[in-house]
Amino acid sequence: MTETLSLQSIPHRPPFLYVDEIVEVSRDRIITTKFVDPQSDFFRGHYPEEPVMPGVLLLECCFQAGALLIAHRIGDGEAARGIPVLTRIRDARFKRIVRPGETLRVEATLEDELDAAYHLRGTATVGDEVAVHVGFSCMLAPQGDSRP
Repeated sequence: MTETLSLQSIPHRPPFLYVDEIVEVSRDRIITTKFVDPQSDFFRGHYPEEPVMPGVLLLECCFQAGALLIAHRIGDGEAARGIPVLTRIRDARFKRIVRPGETLRVEATLEDELDAAYHLRGTATVGDEVAVHVGFSCMLAPQGDSRP
């Protein structure tokens, strides 16, 4: 991990921060982890008798890893260009249920970059099993701008 990249590099904060640790980062790839806390509030209402992490939150883990990768690419000097916001979700495929107490390993890879637009692929796994694959796009939105 680089010394300048931290979880503070993206605008997400608890309880909506879905990255616990940055394991590895390069110019085109990042690996993060997320422990799925059994005490997370969403488990109270999402299949309470058989708790399952919501699929949208699995995707969010990938999106936040991607936002960290973009922050790493643009660096502190370019942060004024804006914050990464999601603009497209492509081909999300859920392969495995994620249960409380499991740890996700999330990998986001940059596939293409054009000006302020980034096209990425994310994969979240538990052990050797894929939980989700997703393609997604982000762009840098000026801070305070509500339009993606």
